Amino acid sequence: MLQGRNIVKAAERIVKEHPEYFDALLVFEKTGKLPKFNYKKRVNFTIDNNKFREFRKYCERHNFKMSAVIEKCIEEKIKDEI
Repeated sequence: MLQGRNIVKAAERIVKEHPEYFDALLVFEKTGKLPKFNYKKRVNFTIDNNKFREFRKYCERHNFKMSAVIEKCIEEKIKDEI
């Protein structure tokens, strides 16, 4: 069971990892309604057209969703930083 400082550390970690939960609680406190969580974020960026075509063909050949492959690459890059 968590006690004292362990509770504080766990709470700080949760707030840092999932700030959207606490934002939702603030909205609930003001409106009385919980907002829907949108776990995906639409992004816009520019890449080379030829690379995009190659990437799309690669994903089609391997039956991958392009967004899932990009998410995995981002996770790996971030993990390398830590």
